[in-house]
Amino acid sequence: MAIPIQPMDEYVVVEQEKARTKTASGILLPESAQEKPKTAKVVAVGSDVKSVKVGDRVIYKNEYEATTLKVGEDEYSIIYKKNIIATVK
Repeated sequence: MAIPIQPMDEYVVVEQEKARTKTASGILLPESAQEKPKTAKVVAVGSDVKSVKVGDRVIYKNEYEATTLKVGEDEYSIIYKKNIIATVK
């Protein structure tokens, strides 16, 4: 999937994973009770980023340091590479 965003230097574009809408026992959660996940899929990387690549799932540390934008129906976040604290296998 090609996205129309190319990050600069040390920035990474990620696509947020969806919040869980049900508990393990099947109870539906209202939107206000859904915890926003801190995991995302990398969809583009800047030229100075060597530690992650497109397709990796990452955990980042602070949603308030991300720039979120909507392109069509898709929502992306642009984060600084130092805010990525782990990859998910």
